[in-house]
Amino acid sequence: MTSTPGAAVTMVADTDPVAAAISTSRALYESSPVAVVAPDEDPLPGDAVDAAQELGVPLLLVGEDPAAVRDELDRLGADQVVLADGAGVADGELGDRDVVDVGGELPEVAAPEALADVVVLDSGAPEAAAGAVTARAAGATVVDTAGQTDPRASADVVTALDGAAPAAVLALGAAFAGVQGLDWKTATAASGTQLPGGGQLLFPEHFLVAMYGSPEGPALGVLGEQGLDESIARAGEFAAPYDALLPDKTVVPTFEIIVTVASASAGPDGNYSTETDPAALRPYVEAAGAAGLYVILDLQPGRTDFLTQAQQYQSLLELPYVGLALDPEWRLQPDETHLNQIGSVGVDEVNSVVTWLADLTRANALPQKLLVLHQFQLRMITDRERLDTSREELAIMVHVDGQGSQPAKQGTWNALHQGAPSPIYWGWKNFIDEDEPMLTPEQTVAQALPLPELVTYQ
Repeated sequence: MTSTPGAAVTMVADTDPVAAAISTSRALYESSPVAVVAPDEDPLPGDAVDAAQELGVPLLLVGEDPAAVRDELDRLGADQVVLADGAGVADGELGDRDVVDVGGELPEVAAPEALADVVVLDSGAPEAAAGAVTARAAGATVVDTAGQTDPRASADVVTALDGAAPAAVLALGAAFAGVQGLDWKTATAASGTQLPGGGQLLFPEHFLVAMYGSPEGPALGVLGEQGLDESIARAGEFAAPYDALLPDKTVVPTFEIIVTVASASAGPDGNYSTETDPAALRPYVEAAGAAGLYVILDLQPGRTDFLTQAQQYQSLLELPYVGLALDPEWRLQPDETHLNQIGSVGVDEVNSVVTWLADLTRANALPQKLLVLHQFQLRMITDRERLDTSREELAIMVHVDGQGSQPAKQGTWNALHQGAPSPIYWGWKNFIDEDEPMLTPEQTVAQALPLPELVTYQ
């Protein structure tokens, strides 16, 4: 009789293969009249693997002391043991039960009820090998994570989990010890939704190359210098040189769209920010997503707060290929107006966006979202050391977007790296007209060190 684990996530993170095999048996089997016992070898004996899977019974390993295996056989109620060559078990050491050789005639066993609602994440480590055999014998879905402990990391794992909607997850391998959030991460992977370029985690797999601006026109950046179809094509042209420069990365063309624009006048709502209607933006955003682009929505909030504006774009942020950018340069205090000072924001306001966006991402089983924090002065985000980087639903990035001479830009880049919270990702901006001179793609890759994950053109 197989048994679905009672917990949403069960860890089998034993470092000892003998213990891991027993732990998997305990997790997936209530009873079994037969079990296969093999020596603790790497690789496992092929005939023992075949026998366990043919019979649909647990595969146990025996080491120097067979007592632990005997105890598990007692728990299973096994009265027969299929013994593999080399197990080195003396008569009676496995208790009073029939022992047959794996090369002989196998006993007849009624097939167990398959654990179709159980997904097993197999790290592929040697200590997990017998457990993976037992899981397959029990009819569970076994997914090879290739050593990854986050199922969202691999496009292959996401594809394998697509539609599985597991009732329980079993994580096999010592690498899973201490990993948090496997329940929601697996549920997200099982949605099957992937980022442009594949998988559900942004970095380090992906490298984004963005065009910045507004579809309203060229005054705010290169994105508005042409129509939609031409912008999609031009984004690809900006990204193309990085393909050859970064062969180990998946280069993704990107739009960064200014959706709330800093205004010289207060406007009807008095916030000195002009908000674009999300419904009007949706066809533009969806066309970019359909073309394989990532999209970042940029906020210049004026006298309102970032969270209030972000929530206005929830319908777009629920799309799997849409992230968010906060631009503190345009965050005003109650008595301030644009261009008379450089704006700033407190980290508590930023953290409120982190919490809201992460919760939204998890609730909708969405791939990891990018949250960009624009910064070219330390004072633009006060108390940055308290930035909440704990939410794995998000990839949080500091985007260094100063302009001018390259020595000055490098100085800003280096200064902002000092004391930065961790984990954090980095973005670099190339100003087409204002930089003196603007770096080529080759120079960007060589000089912006450590290598950024996003390069933006404005």
